Amino acid sequence: MAYDSKLKSQFIDELFDAFMLLESKEEYYRFFEDICTVKEIQSLAQRLKVAKLLREKKTYNEIEEITGTSTATISRINRCLSYGADGYNLILDRLEKKEG
Repeated sequence: MAYDSKLKSQFIDELFDAFMLLESKEEYYRFFEDICTVKEIQSLAQRLKVAKLLREKKTYNEIEEITGTSTATISRINRCLSYGADGYNLILDRLEKKEG
């Protein structure tokens, strides 16, 4: 069954199509450095780290100390892990499989 995103649009489809054409980590760095600000890239990486730490059962205080992320953002990510589109869980499962 296909996922029906609330965000779906032609522009976002084209962006995701562009992501799928990247072939190496270097190409990701080059593309993201052009398309995003440094802060945006850091925020995305920070959110993924928070999701990993939440799955490791770290407390909000521990996560805040490790990442510098606000408890409001940690709470939002936690809600996404439990009730979201399952995107975090999808990628975290794959990362765990790759690392394991």
